[in-house]
Amino acid sequence: MDYRLLGRSGLKVSTLTMGTMTMGGKGWAKTVGDLGVDESRRLVDMCLDAGVNLIDTADVYSNGVSEEIIGDILGGTPRNGVLIATKARFPIGDGPNDAGASRHHLVRACEASLKRLKTDVIDLYQLHEWDGLTPLDETMEALDMLVRHGKVRYIGCSNFSGWHIMKALGVSEKDRRQRFVSQQIHYTLEARDAEYELLPISIDQGLGVLVWSPLAGGLLSGKHRRDKTAEGSRQLAGWDEPPIRDEDRLWAIVDTLVSIAADRGVSAAQVALAWLIGRKGVTSVVIGGRTPEQFKDNLAAADLVLTADERSHLDKVSIPPLLYPYWHQVRTATDRLGEADLSLLDPYL
Repeated sequence: MDYRLLGRSGLKVSTLTMGTMTMGGKGWAKTVGDLGVDESRRLVDMCLDAGVNLIDTADVYSNGVSEEIIGDILGGTPRNGVLIATKARFPIGDGPNDAGASRHHLVRACEASLKRLKTDVIDLYQLHEWDGLTPLDETMEALDMLVRHGKVRYIGCSNFSGWHIMKALGVSEKDRRQRFVSQQIHYTLEARDAEYELLPISIDQGLGVLVWSPLAGGLLSGKHRRDKTAEGSRQLAGWDEPPIRDEDRLWAIVDTLVSIAADRGVSAAQVALAWLIGRKGVTSVVIGGRTPEQFKDNLAAADLVLTADERSHLDKVSIPPLLYPYWHQVRTATDRLGEADLSLLDPYL
């Protein structure tokens, strides 16, 4: 297992992060998984033994039960370098202030997460989604206060657009407050939208990148093909993330993954994860699952290094079309492109 600095911070995290949405089985998360404490403990031990040092959860996962399970497993015992990340923003109650990124909600949500996790401090506290109603000055001040009070060590965001991130970083700089060290994004071979803005911003602004749902809800695992969907899949259970806009392109990607996997004697899932781990700007990939077999397979991706030829095949079958203004920059700005620009534009030059 390799370890990478999380953005501009001095914190090192493993290239694979353990995701916990499958723990709890309450509410909407039941379609993803319903693991209890004992089953979850076995998976946590498996990940820690493999060198994973970051566990990611959220207060909205199974209405807080995911956090409670992590607290039962890790709380009150020496953590031996294990880092805990959680998130807040989505509704955790029916009241008018039980959601959002206001000072009121974030402080209460953080304190509730600390209790459920049975810990004194959250290593990485992330805004789970954008809040366009709360002034960013208020949000960033609340996060800064949580760090100063010792309840949180680092802060990050998730599911922000490019301008959302830059505005938040600008507010932090203006007010000399804690800034985001990372963003958690959806990014896969099938969904490379993050390459337009989010990855270049991370490279330019020194943000770490954590990738959620790196197998596109299992679609890139190799178990799903053009003519069949595996039993027990999220798709059969009604899970609709991510949206698939071009099925022919999806299955062409899957076919390429399966072909490379067969040649290497590994799973298609490992190939998809290894592609992500090797992408410029990516810090860690969040893996999840319901069985030890799924985690064992995913963990093996940390040691899989794809060849330049294999990467080229995967890039070509999945490359997204250039949107404006990027196609115009390829035609007219190639004499003055920086590192962040080239993270997107280099394959098109």
